[in-house]
Amino acid sequence: MKTRPPNSESITCWRKKFLETFFSNVLHGVLDVSSDWRLHDRHFSPLLHSSPHVSQLTLCNMLQGAVELTAQHNHEVLENLAASLRVLKFQHLLSCDQSIRRSLVLLLHRLIHHGSVSQVSMCSWPVPDTVLLILILTMSAGFWRSGNALACQGSPCGLCREEDQAQSQQSAQEGAERGCDAEREGSGAENQKRSPKEADACMTSVLSGPRSAPLQNPACEETSSEVSCGHTNIQGGSSPRSSSQQLSCHPVPRKTRRWQKPAVGRKRRCLRRSRGHYADPEDLYDFVFTVAREDNSGLLDKTRTTEGENTENWTSSSPGSPCTGHVGCKKRGGPAATLSLKAAHRFRSVSTLELFSIPLTGETCRTLSNLLSSWVSLENLVLSYNGLNANISCILSGLRALSRHPECRFRVLRVSDMFSHMPCMELVRCALSALPQLHTLSVSFDLKNQLEATRLEASPSCSEAEIPESCLEVLEMRFPREPLHAALLLPVLKASKSLQQLSLDSATLPCPQELGLLLEVLKECTPNLKKLSFHDVNLAEHQKEVLLLLQDPGLQEITFSFCRLFESSTAEFLSEIINTVKRNSSLKSLKLPGNRLGNHRLVALADIFSEDSSSSLCQLDVSSNCIKPDGLLEFTKKLEGHIQQRGGQLPFTQLRLFQNWLDQDAETAQEALRRLRALCSVVSDAWDSSQAFADYISVM
Repeated sequence: MKTRPPNSESITCWRKKFLETFFSNVLHGVLDVSSDWRLHDRHFSPLLHSSPHVSQLTLCNMLQGAVELTAQHNHEVLENLAASLRVLKFQHLLSCDQSIRRSLVLLLHRLIHHGSVSQVSMCSWPVPDTVLLILILTMSAGFWRSGNALACQGSPCGLCREEDQAQSQQSAQEGAERGCDAEREGSGAENQKRSPKEADACMTSVLSGPRSAPLQNPACEETSSEVSCGHTNIQGGSSPRSSSQQLSCHPVPRKTRRWQKPAVGRKRRCLRRSRGHYADPEDLYDFVFTVAREDNSGLLDKTRTTEGENTENWTSSSPGSPCTGHVGCKKRGGPAATLSLKAAHRFRSVSTLELFSIPLTGETCRTLSNLLSSWVSLENLVLSYNGLNANISCILSGLRALSRHPECRFRVLRVSDMFSHMPCMELVRCALSALPQLHTLSVSFDLKNQLEATRLEASPSCSEAEIPESCLEVLEMRFPREPLHAALLLPVLKASKSLQQLSLDSATLPCPQELGLLLEVLKECTPNLKKLSFHDVNLAEHQKEVLLLLQDPGLQEITFSFCRLFESSTAEFLSEIINTVKRNSSLKSLKLPGNRLGNHRLVALADIFSEDSSSSLCQLDVSSNCIKPDGLLEFTKKLEGHIQQRGGQLPFTQLRLFQNWLDQDAETAQEALRRLRALCSVVSDAWDSSQAFADYISVM
């Protein structure tokens, strides 16, 4: 297929990766099946053959892949995907007509609601179709409304029907047992005189009873507009009904008897459809926009309470309710808000949602906030370059409501954008105050929105509130060239006693003493800290603090990336670094990319592994350090000498060499790499240093 997959280091099974790529290329027409006689055979289906190996699938453009997968002849392919697929991605989507959306609904219903997909990612959608976007979000959250105009017109899907029949039979059996128990209790002494055989006969007669249609739950019926979630393929045919669990379109005669016991906590439901009654084509449009327009009379039902109280409703005025009508998030109630998520059924939902480079409007953010407020299966949320601005508060409002749910599993939040609506530290405080159960929080901004930031700094909303004790383990902050004040970070670190990894990117140090204060705060508040990373932070004048970090016995991984360490340093500073690392037996990984080491400093670093060293360093990263082939070869020879002195024992296992000047002498570079690979794992690339230098000059 003439492709080299990205991140090939992480691929554990190349056979699976090949078949997964093969499936994608056949599905999207990149690989022409008709041009190869081995593949163009009516007895052989390339999609069927490779589908059991597909764990990640990407749908693009006009969603042609969704149309193909829901066609009748690919029914078995879809069944295989329902079992194997874990990640579903949408990329470069375009607007599509209703028939294609119908295919998408069927695909999402099978792969998410009745399948194994746990992650939905959408990326690169500069002008999103709002209806299509919210459709994917609502179905990913497990919602599907009865009046869905994209559902096929016929019976429910086979999986929904089988589940409902099993639950109806169970309900009938439970009801019969209760009825028989009541009859035995009510008969008093006469019932006690009854013989065991007569009692058995009573039970048998109740259980067998008249042979009527299965009893139906009220959650699976509607009297006005009932629509099924069946399967109609694009050719207009229908899938055969069989025991293989499929989306069927054959109408099934049903009686209208209704079982009165309410079903609480059912996750997979499907509404029945009256024969001859069809849905309004505008139902889908109404549904997806009504999610964002829920009025204050009752937004979402709590499905469970902690002490067994009666079921109650969340309202926008109650604590923890989603979307409270702040700036950028004005709620719209009134006559338009006539529908509710109560009209939708809750199916299985995904645990990871990722949105990359998709502008989210205020209305879309309100919809997402309302979905998040009850999305109990959600564990990871990634929002990247969505132009949120003030709407970030709307998202946090929905997550705050979710965090108060007793079954909440939410643990990872990553937010990145071009402009920051509020200071980075304040957003971190707001997030931790709303979500104390977070394990990972990543906040990243490129530029500072001066007007909004100035307004918020004048009247902070979160900085005055005390942060509750959190479960935070990983904190990553990318500042839009904001000053890093240890005093502002102190409350966050005090509340995060479990913190194990801290990353500070693009921060400025307002005074020389600020880094020292930060180290004191870290030592005092984070006893479990294992990984510390600085990226694009000028540490040229902080040599003392750098050495203190390198001798910290608690840290196992330290990163100084593009920190200008040796910009104004002397040879003594490099020697002190080497001696400090040699004495530190707890440090496992040292990453120094982008610090202009050059050849002579790289060669000196080989002394870390000398015979008198007690270092346990396993990984060294010297990427982007102006290293030339002759310097790398000298480093290799010196490393070989130290290994001989240590009797062949060396803890060093990996050297990373990305983006160095190794192309200037290919022969010397190949010899150095060959000898290095005999000592450790070497991760490098074929980097064109001349082109990179030309690009650098062109933007100066």
